[in-house]
Amino acid sequence: MTDPAQLPLLFLDVDGPLIPFGATSGHYPTYTTGPHTNPLLSRLNPDHGRQLAALSCQLVWATTWTTDADECITPLLGLPQLPVVTWPEPSDTDDQDERHGLHWKTRTLIQWAQGRPFAWADDEITDTDRAWVAHHHPGQALLHRVDPRHGLTPHDYATLNTWLTQHT
Repeated sequence: MTDPAQLPLLFLDVDGPLIPFGATSGHYPTYTTGPHTNPLLSRLNPDHGRQLAALSCQLVWATTWTTDADECITPLLGLPQLPVVTWPEPSDTDDQDERHGLHWKTRTLIQWAQGRPFAWADDEITDTDRAWVAHHHPGQALLHRVDPRHGLTPHDYATLNTWLTQHT
């Protein structure tokens, strides 16, 4: 078995990639995943757990859910506890970045990766983030934008799998 520290990272957002939102109809598939108090969790497809576990990477929560992702979502997906990115307090640099189109997560994810290859699945990634990462991250990176109306689809998983396999 491959040591997780040797695998590329997959930084995973929750809202959008795993819990769809923003569809014009406002209707989403719902799933019975067990008891929970957050109604959004009924949109969480439990099959995401199997699909994520099949990827050749070290999964890392990169979400504002922070440790709640491990407490609420990980068990519903049947995944082990995952590392969680801790976000720094907002700063003046964040304000400047956002004015220039850089996502507030981007700098922190680069620091967290420490040069390791990584993929990032999020619904808010832009070309500005891709350019910044290409210039500031010494390793390989795939910034994959997920359509929040649908969440992760078979096409998204195929894209991630192809890239991760090439960088294992």
